[in-house]
Amino acid sequence: MKLLIILPNWLGDALMATPAIEALCKIYPSAELTLVGSYVSLEALKHHPQCTRAYVDETKKGGNRFLNTYRFARLLGPHDMAITFRNQLHSSLLLRLSGTPITAARSSWHSRALVSHPIRTRPNTHLVEQYLDIAQTLSPQPLETGPLQLHIRAHRYARATLGINPGATYGSAKRWYPEKFADVARAFSDRYDIVIFGGPNETQMAEDIETRLDGISVTNLAGKTSVNELCAMIGGLDLFITNDSGPMHVAAAYQVPTVAVFGPTRHLETSQWKNEKSVIVRHEMECAPCMKRECPLGHHECMKGITAAEVIEAVKSLI
Repeated sequence: MKLLIILPNWLGDALMATPAIEALCKIYPSAELTLVGSYVSLEALKHHPQCTRAYVDETKKGGNRFLNTYRFARLLGPHDMAITFRNQLHSSLLLRLSGTPITAARSSWHSRALVSHPIRTRPNTHLVEQYLDIAQTLSPQPLETGPLQLHIRAHRYARATLGINPGATYGSAKRWYPEKFADVARAFSDRYDIVIFGGPNETQMAEDIETRLDGISVTNLAGKTSVNELCAMIGGLDLFITNDSGPMHVAAAYQVPTVAVFGPTRHLETSQWKNEKSVIVRHEMECAPCMKRECPLGHHECMKGITAAEVIEAVKSLI
């Protein structure tokens, strides 16, 4: 049996789709998976033992996207079933043009026109549960709700290690402040080695933290890891302090004890999934969650008001 899966673009969203993927693989243990996604999502998920083909979706690159989608669908060919975790016109169209008879997507105007099973997901639930709602239509029996899953071996550190992740690709509104990350790291530097994580666009922020931790053993990996290496290095940590971000969900997949700082995003929808050692630090505010990339009011109080002392206390509750 061949199953086509279109992954979410963002790393964190792709990881939140893994319980649905794993649940389908338990129902169809001999299924051959074709994964389609962004470069980042594929680098994280292509190691699944049932994945036989993986394609980066490049239909947006050059020319007419509708024509590119048609050509890509011809390349993929028909599968027995297909599912998209993206709520996007061209993803629905890709399923239709692939010639796959049974297709599932979140209900929308385009999926209702193009997909055999447009699914209304439960509102105000975790994104993992919403993805499971879509996948359920492809299964003859109830799907199990498991943890996030990555098939990348965790790195082994020589000593107890605390990781900090000051970035968030979505936008500045999701980022806590470098000086506060540094204060928290310094508070635990006597018992942990410190590793700073970040993407290529977050190196300046990481260098700021590294400078503030002068005299402390710090490894700055910002902009220096592949997606595979990032997952492995986070997976081996003893403790992780992070914003709401893709790396936060990587930590959840490895059950790394985590303190997550939330501001403008919906913690009930995108918090760590089934990580027993996970603490959220957030402030209840009338303007949050706004879901904006930048603070629309200009004060960023949802993150600025969270103190290093609060996060330090949250860390202490985990160790």
